[in-house]
Amino acid sequence: MPAIINWLLRLLPTNPICMRLVQGGSRRMRHLYIRAGYLGLMIMVLLFVLIGSVGGGSLSMRELAGAGATMFEWVSYFQVGLICLLTPVFMAGAIAQEANPQTWDIMLTTPLNNLQVVLGNLFGRLFFVLALLVSSLPLFVVTQFFGGVPGDSIFASYAIAGTSALLVAAIAVTLSVTRTAGRRAVFIFYISVVMYLFVTYAIDVQFRQPVTQGARAYHTTFMTPLNPFLALNVLLHSNTYVPHDLTGVDAGWFTRLWLSQPIKAFYWTCGLISLLLVGFSTLRLRVIGAKVGTVPWYRKMFGLAAKGAMERPSRSVSNHPIAWREATARGKTLAAMVGRWGFVAAGVLLGLLLIVLFHVEQFDRTQLQLAVAAVVSAELVVIALAALNMSATAVSREREDGTLDLILTTPIQPGPYSPSSLPEMYGPG
Repeated sequence: MPAIINWLLRLLPTNPICMRLVQGGSRRMRHLYIRAGYLGLMIMVLLFVLIGSVGGGSLSMRELAGAGATMFEWVSYFQVGLICLLTPVFMAGAIAQEANPQTWDIMLTTPLNNLQVVLGNLFGRLFFVLALLVSSLPLFVVTQFFGGVPGDSIFASYAIAGTSALLVAAIAVTLSVTRTAGRRAVFIFYISVVMYLFVTYAIDVQFRQPVTQGARAYHTTFMTPLNPFLALNVLLHSNTYVPHDLTGVDAGWFTRLWLSQPIKAFYWTCGLISLLLVGFSTLRLRVIGAKVGTVPWYRKMFGLAAKGAMERPSRSVSNHPIAWREATARGKTLAAMVGRWGFVAAGVLLGLLLIVLFHVEQFDRTQLQLAVAAVVSAELVVIALAALNMSATAVSREREDGTLDLILTTPIQPGPYSPSSLPEMYGPG
């Protein structure tokens, strides 16, 4: 076989990393449960919408076409939402496992080049997301039996979901290659995806302008090509969410693409950003990071030692060592401190921005209430997910990293280790 053909085949079709991930993940029961649950939810949504649309009476052909369009709309939105939520789950291994420097060091000893390593990790994990999309294709075919659903709309909705998954997967692999992530970054990555969808949608709602005075149809905004749900809204509600008509207007090609063709702009944005991230990851792969042992300026600013240092200044421990460690030692990391204070700073700045926009009459009272409700809802979702993640992994994290075995060698009894005994240790109040 010619060398160039062998090189091209090892990029994806015969890439050993891709084959290892696909073969290994296909045997995991968790992936089977996720695939079964995904299809089960999609079928349930389709059946509920069908029952609600058809009911018990006979319908005309026009009403059946309307029912088919309604089913397609609900299933399309639900599919994009599930893909945006499940892609970080499948890509969590790239962040938590492959981000381990030892894993990358083993990969770098193989004959594979940088591009083959990056593409193998990217598409080896993205394969499961694409398999979910393909598995739901028969459900969309069912909607065409009722009429009212063109075939190009089905493929366009699949393209929106697929490009969204590609972008999220490329970001995850980039975090893994740069070794800036770890097990704790998985949840941050998940929260960032959810927050991005919330924020971009809320900004779009605030900047929408009616097509004509008093009309219920609105023009798309500059945020439309940045959110998969907004791009899907253009596809499904082209009568009420209308792209700009720049015919006869002196505008550049980028403005025409961004405002008059938001769906195509979404495709190109996701594809180009993913390509840039893959290129950056390929160039960055073998840079292990110099200045080992030195303390960067940003860690000095937070009073932290060098990453991976074998010693650190002593700290006084309270009467309850486990509670002290959970409240102080575990939170004394750069990622945790930046996450906490960044979340507070973002909330304060966003609140001040809304107040300023209201006083300069950019927002009316109704828009301000809607913006505040969107911000508070997003913050509540983040706080609830963070609390669930911390409570769900409290003991499993100790068991996985070996900390629980060390605690069992100490004189600490099971009572103080249990959270229910904390009021007894600290007393009332």
